[in-house]
Amino acid sequence: MSVYFEFDEVDAFTIGAVGRPGQRTFLIQARRGGERVTVKCEKQQAAAIAEYLTKVLHDLPPPDDRPMPGALELAVPLDVAFVLGPVGLGYDRTTEMVLLQLDEFVPVDDEGEPEPDALDDRSRLRVFLTRGQVVGLCEQIQQLLAAGRPNCMWCTLPIDPDGHVCPRMN
Repeated sequence: MSVYFEFDEVDAFTIGAVGRPGQRTFLIQARRGGERVTVKCEKQQAAAIAEYLTKVLHDLPPPDDRPMPGALELAVPLDVAFVLGPVGLGYDRTTEMVLLQLDEFVPVDDEGEPEPDALDDRSRLRVFLTRGQVVGLCEQIQQLLAAGRPNCMWCTLPIDPDGHVCPRMN
């Protein structure tokens, strides 16, 4: 069953991770009033969102507002509405708001084509964010990425807390 959420403005839009490095689950969360939507995503998706939004912000005037530090914390309960698939990003020049559209992951068949019924029934979250909220989100994502597992100095693969088998150090 699909759900559709649209926020013209949000009180908070953030990303967080639960679990220990190497086993973290990344969650994106939008909040307005008493309404809360949480979407599960991959670390690489979070990094790609931050990278693209940083490029978008580079061409825009600096923000006048910034989110309060507490607004960047995930709020519980963390009930996941759906798992993230495609991401759409845009900028509305008339309102000076950044559009972020998060669509649900859709399974594919053996040929790599999405299942038609699943496409029609996928969930979506659309939010409009201020430039300040986007800056806060990008900074939050960078902090989360830096807090992960350290990389091996020889092969650059992540080092697990239990050790690391480096392919370059046979």
